[in-house]
Amino acid sequence: MNAEPTPRPKPPLIEFRKVTKIYGSGEARLRALDRIDLTIREREFVAIMGPSGSGKSTAMNIIGCLDVASEGEYLFQGIPTSGFDRTQFTLLRRHMLGFVFQGFNLLPRTSALENVELPLVYRGIPGKERRERAAQALARVGLAGREHHTAQQLSGGQQQRVAIARAIVTEPAVLLADEPTGNLDTRTSAEIMDLITGLNRDRKITVIMVTHEPDIAAYAKRILRFVDGHLEADEPNRERADVS
Repeated sequence: MNAEPTPRPKPPLIEFRKVTKIYGSGEARLRALDRIDLTIREREFVAIMGPSGSGKSTAMNIIGCLDVASEGEYLFQGIPTSGFDRTQFTLLRRHMLGFVFQGFNLLPRTSALENVELPLVYRGIPGKERRERAAQALARVGLAGREHHTAQQLSGGQQQRVAIARAIVTEPAVLLADEPTGNLDTRTSAEIMDLITGLNRDRKITVIMVTHEPDIAAYAKRILRFVDGHLEADEPNRERADVS
């Protein structure tokens, strides 16, 4: 009897192979990333840290398909993206990635429900289903009953909760959070980070977060440290690495 073939190991969710990013030319040439190798697997919670100009935001932009590598290869679920055209990048962002930004990026005079619906509009989801899914996402982030408040009527923490609801309403594989607590006070920051941690733990969403604050990075299970375009350290957060 022939033995069954050994199943192939699942590829990393995200992989950089010698990724380099260069801006400008001549004397203005800047090597923002220099031959970066890294892998991020499903369900991880990773913080990316580094001083200004370290390359952390450039790495996040490439992961989020907002920018492309000058050299090297970025693979998503084992698929090289170097041959993707604009439409393919748009579809990858729309169906697999959710974004949360420091500045919330909400439409200020539009209701929370309508803000959360927006990604579903781009997917062509019918209105009734859009509203139901948006309301469910708002309830998930603790904003049931605030559906018809505009962004201008909400606190900073509530606005960031709306932004998180908008990011997860499409049920993405990856949540990309760029300084998600940068505009919030300490107490509200802790509430938002508890929410993001719960999404990673309970809903199994992979979280990749850029931050310059050690107390915020401490919520992650793994910390990547960038310096001058190089990945200087890739360390488990031992206090959280074993948290399920």
